[in-house]
Amino acid sequence: MIKHSLDNKNLLIEFMSTELDHHISNEIREEIDDLLSAKQIKNIIFDFKNIHFMDSSGIGVIIGRYKKISSEGGKVSVININQRVKKIFDISGMNNIINVYDTYEDAVSSL
Repeated sequence: MIKHSLDNKNLLIEFMSTELDHHISNEIREEIDDLLSAKQIKNIIFDFKNIHFMDSSGIGVIIGRYKKISSEGGKVSVININQRVKKIFDISGMNNIINVYDTYEDAVSSL
């Protein structure tokens, strides 16, 4: 469901599905939490280039990982977000706690 890479304690998560919703949120949550348990990770960058739809379960996946990472002094960022998903970020208030960037390089330079 996800691809990931780790660079200097920065975890890049790329969603392989086009939807981040209740159908797959538990599986994705478990995959990410397994990575967080197994590796030393300070920051997470979520790449939304494939995501066209996100529901409240998807919001929960992102916010839950935000709480874990921020409680340890890290940051969570999002890149490659389309207008439809950005609207969900804006309406839900996620854009107030999670930074949105155009590129991976922009996100990394802000950490």
